[in-house]
Amino acid sequence: MPAPDEPPHHAPHGPLPTGGTVRPMTRWGTPVMHRPQQPVTTHDEELRALVADMVATMYAADGVGLAACQIGVDRAVFVFDCPDASGERTVGVVCNPELTLPEGRERQLEEAEEGCLSFPGAFVECARPDVASVTGTGLDGEPVAFTGDGLLARCLQHETDHTRGTVFGDRIPTKARKKLQKQHDKLAADYPADWPVGEE
Repeated sequence: MPAPDEPPHHAPHGPLPTGGTVRPMTRWGTPVMHRPQQPVTTHDEELRALVADMVATMYAADGVGLAACQIGVDRAVFVFDCPDASGERTVGVVCNPELTLPEGRERQLEEAEEGCLSFPGAFVECARPDVASVTGTGLDGEPVAFTGDGLLARCLQHETDHTRGTVFGDRIPTKARKKLQKQHDKLAADYPADWPVGEE
């Protein structure tokens, strides 16, 4: 869990579920990471248990977002606890996300370092629109909507990509991807196969 001295967070659609079990992180190259995820059609206790495990795994890995495919589950859902450009943290669960990005003159790209818990230890710059909005459904099937700038905008885009079978390495030039691979390989020993189990 985040440290107690972190600023209060914004939870417009309710808090994240607790009591989950930390699971090993699924890595890039695993088939489930590279195909569109199955839509969530039932909002039940099984979904709530999955999402609780996702939340526990995200916090154990010190992440700001996590999609179901990152713990090996083929389901279009992600969780997040992420600050925006002002530093305010927003938390949420989004099933079957639909992403809306600015177009035309409103579209401004922001170059910033990006990493992925499923390719741990490596970061390179990746250009993304500086504002993003996501709609979908929450844990109980209710409509949810989130909009953010800064890191939150990047997170909403990154996690929605995961539900579509896209990793951010697919969005960067070959040269940057080689740099990412080099960083990842250098630190591979720090992230054993069952990471982040045991980190919480």
